[in-house]
Amino acid sequence: MDSNEIKSLIQSYLNAYNSFDVDGMLLHLHKDIEFRNILNGVINVETKGIEQFRQLAEQSKKIFSHRLQTINNYSIIDDKVEVEINYEGTLATDLPNGLKAGEKLILKGKSVFKFKDKKFLLIEDYS
Repeated sequence: MDSNEIKSLIQSYLNAYNSFDVDGMLLHLHKDIEFRNILNGVINVETKGIEQFRQLAEQSKKIFSHRLQTINNYSIIDDKVEVEINYEGTLATDLPNGLKAGEKLILKGKSVFKFKDKKFLLIEDYS
């Protein structure tokens, strides 16, 4: 895959994510997708396989009334792509950590993507 194909695939995935389109997100995933969310160096969410990812994506839809990931920068390194991300979201529900419905989250982070057969084999989100 060339850099334009990679950028287009990532942007298409993020567009689906931003619009809560789980089927659109899954379209870009390899059947053996591994996903990890890493917060302060600790894995706090992990899925293996497309069905576990689907379940997480469906659950996540219910947490936010609005969410938006925007790309700041791409770095293509060998077989992976690191993407600097700005994230904002508005909670749709109260969370166990004390955050309340209607509150906004604004974060900066990084996502790492690895590919197989022109689909995502690995997604790691760091914040």
